[in-house]
Amino acid sequence: MAKAPLSPAAWIDAGLEQLTAQGPLALRAEPLSRHLKTSKGSFYWHFKDVPAFQKALLAEWKSRALATLAEDSAQDGTATDKMIRFGQSVQEDSPGPALRAWAQQDEAVAKALAEVDTARLKRLTELMNSIGVTNEDFARSAYGSLIGLKQMHTDDGEALVAFAALVDLVMALK
Repeated sequence: MAKAPLSPAAWIDAGLEQLTAQGPLALRAEPLSRHLKTSKGSFYWHFKDVPAFQKALLAEWKSRALATLAEDSAQDGTATDKMIRFGQSVQEDSPGPALRAWAQQDEAVAKALAEVDTARLKRLTELMNSIGVTNEDFARSAYGSLIGLKQMHTDDGEALVAFAALVDLVMALK
């Protein structure tokens, strides 16, 4: 039986997985095709070249990140619940640390990352404003801690406990 052809989405999912595991150098036709146990021809059937693939991957990551943010924003709960859920969604963004490293060498990645960071920071600022904490530096500090916790490669559970302690501190400030 012949193997079903891979879709562009399958390549992008594999790219996000490999980006997370091995960094941006894994985002080439050869290592990805080995990972997927298929030919490079399948890659080039869907993408003109590696930069086109990377552009599609980046657009998909950004789309998913913003969609997750919108979904989280639409959910009910207390301000604490919403802030914890926000922290969870940032921590669950597995490619985040690899994207931040890649952004140091690639302007398009830096731009996409900045757009997502801006949207996330806006949401966290809104959450903090809703409880009366209007100093935007608190939101920036909390978001920076989420990014830093993820960069430290701590267990997501440990990172969320640390973020929850920060949320508790912010709640005490109100």
